[in-house]
Amino acid sequence: MRAADAAAVRRPRATPTLTSRGIARWLVLVLVLGYLLLPLGAMFEFATRGPRGTRTLDYFIAIFSDSQLFGTVITMLELAALTVLGMILLLVPTMTWAHLRVPRARRLIEFLCLLPLAIPAIVLVVGIAPVYRFLLINVSSSTLILVFVDIILVLPFAYRAIDGGLRGADVATLSDAARSLGASWPRVMLEIIVPNIRTGILSASVLAVALVLGEYTISSLLSFETLQVVIFLLGKRDASISVAVSFAALLFVFVLLILIARFAPGGTPYAQASEEETR
Repeated sequence: MRAADAAAVRRPRATPTLTSRGIARWLVLVLVLGYLLLPLGAMFEFATRGPRGTRTLDYFIAIFSDSQLFGTVITMLELAALTVLGMILLLVPTMTWAHLRVPRARRLIEFLCLLPLAIPAIVLVVGIAPVYRFLLINVSSSTLILVFVDIILVLPFAYRAIDGGLRGADVATLSDAARSLGASWPRVMLEIIVPNIRTGILSASVLAVALVLGEYTISSLLSFETLQVVIFLLGKRDASISVAVSFAALLFVFVLLILIARFAPGGTPYAQASEEETR
């Protein structure tokens, strides 16, 4: 061993110091967490107030004891699952086809997907009200038929998430390689494309779930009893139960975000590879 190498081995490592940039990051993190957690803490404090300054969880227990409210929560979860499924079946094959075969159609697809952001909710309701009147009379009166309008509402947010996943993965090279080895298009889509854009799909899914659980205007104007409509009606009768349901819904979305971070920690394989290279 040379003397320079021996000196390098004996030299103690410098302890990391907290720079101004690190302090700024921690400050921003504390501010963001405070902005997000303080309202949740206030909601929990209000929903657990009991008589004479005591604390109780009766209002949270009432969510499960009230059959109508619990049934609404289950229906909304089913509606969220159907919306996510419909959104994935509509966007993933269409956007993949545009990326691989018709790149010029990407601008048109983007325009159509972003269009719901430019249409006010009241105008959207006026346009779809006759359609839902027909569906209520001839198909079903279930709240689950809101899945059609919910898919339209989540298109702008889901498009951006899935488009980011497709741009991050070289789907053209991967699909051509799989096709040259004899894989069919369904197999390419399920075993090649979807795993490589998993993070984008999961991000679009959580955005869709959050929008479905939080949507109020359209369901109220169409006279459907969704979760937010029930929370509004409960607020007129018992504010504590209304706040407890709102807190539980927000907590569910927060847990969903944690699960996404757990099962898709590094994004696409390309993002993971570039992340390993920078270490």
